[in-house]
Parts: sequence; C-alpha cells; structure tokens
Amino acid sequence: MTQNRFMGKTILITGAGTGMGRAAALRLVEEGGQVVLVGRRPDPIHTLQSEIEAIGGTAIAIACDIADGKAVSSAVQTTIDRFGKLDALFANAGVLGDFQPLAETTADDLDALISTNLRGTFLTIRSCLPHLENGSILINASWTAGGVMPGAGAYASTKGALHAMMRTLAVEQGPRNIRVNAINPGIILTPMADDVIDPVFAARLANHTPLRRNGRSEDIAGTVAWLLSDDARFVTGQEITVDGGFTLGGIRF
Repeated sequence: MTQNRFMGKTILITGAGTGMGRAAALRLVEEGGQVVLVGRRPDPIHTLQSEIEAIGGTAIAIACDIADGKAVSSAVQTTIDRFGKLDALFANAGVLGDFQPLAETTADDLDALISTNLRGTFLTIRSCLPHLENGSILINASWTAGGVMPGAGAYASTKGALHAMMRTLAVEQGPRNIRVNAINPGIILTPMADDVIDPVFAARLANHTPLRRNGRSEDIAGTVAWLLSDDARFVTGQEITVDGGFTLGGIRF
C-alpha cells in the first residue's frame, strides 16, 4: 500500500538530478510530496521534473550551485514563492573529489570539497531554517566519517564535520520542533561513485558486505522518507547508517 506521509508537504532536495537525490525525490513524490529539485546541472533536474509531472506529481527544478550563497537564497525564495512554505530539506549534494592519499591531497583539492560538502550544506541549511518551523532536515553524510577508506580521507573529513554540524543544529533547533539528522550511506553505486569505483573494486566491496551486494540509490530512499516523515517525529541528532552491514565489526578487507 502506498503511504501518503508527505501529502501537501514541500521538500527541497539538493543534488536531486541523479543518484540518491533522484531516488529520494521519486519516493517522496510517490508518498504525496511536492519536491524542489536543486542541482548544478540543469538537464538532469529538468528531466526528472518532467518524469515526475508525467506521473501526476508536482516538482520544480532550480539550477543552483550550493557553494554560491546568493544562488541558494534565491532557490529557497523561489520555493516559498511557488509553494508558500517549506516542510523539509534533504541536504544531499556533495562531491567526492579525487581518490588519493591525504599526503598527495593539495590545499586546492581540500578547498573544493569543503566548498560544496561543508560550506554548501551550511549555506543551504541556513537559508532554509527561517521557513522550516516544525520541519525536518536530513544531511547526507557518509560511512567514511566514522570509518577509514584509504584515498577518501579529504572527503571523509568534510563528512565528519557535517556530523558535528548536525548534532549542534539538533540541539539549537529542537525548541522550534525542527529535527536534524544525518544518513550515512555505505557503498552505494551512484553515478558519482562509479567515477572512482571500478567493477573489480566494486565486487571486492560487495564480497565484504554481509548482504553480499553493494547498495543502489533506491536502498537509501526509504530511510530518507522515514527520517523526514512524522514517523520519525521523536528522532533527532542521530546518524543512521544504511550500508548492508558493511561496517559491522569494523572494515573487513
């Protein structure tokens, strides 16, 4: 039975054009939500908007680089102008950067990751907060923030910082009945991950997962929907790991 947990609710999703953002958007629309699709590249988000409208859903697409504070503020204002309110935010946008040892990572490499993953997420949340009374925020972090994958240290550093941001926001915004949580996806074969995980390495990762497979974007969408919905109305300040058991007992290679 299809649930209608988001009927009449407006959810803004960053990085919505592909991967987990796209899967989450489709799931939230399936449950009655109206979605704001934010992404740097116009084509994927406009394509998704058309797909959503073709199945009777409601969506708007806004091309926006979340590292640009003015563009983010404009995107949120467009959301309010169109829907009159904002009920939830899935701060999903992020970049992986180059897969390389920290000793070979340059300051420019790190700055690029901070600009989108940390600063961009902060700017998005800050712009949404005034409109989110009794709302919910979900930050897409990563299992790497609490584990170690050699080569992903700079990326993991930005995701660990998001955990600290999430916990502080949960305490600060709790009195407004705004819940703030983070999701830690495991090995999810999104288009972004495909750029750094070749098929041989992907098979090796799957072999060390108890469920014996890597994740798909659709495996994340249900948890996103739960955490943003009233079913999780007493859950805040939490990191929820969705990894098929990959991190159980530490990383096994």
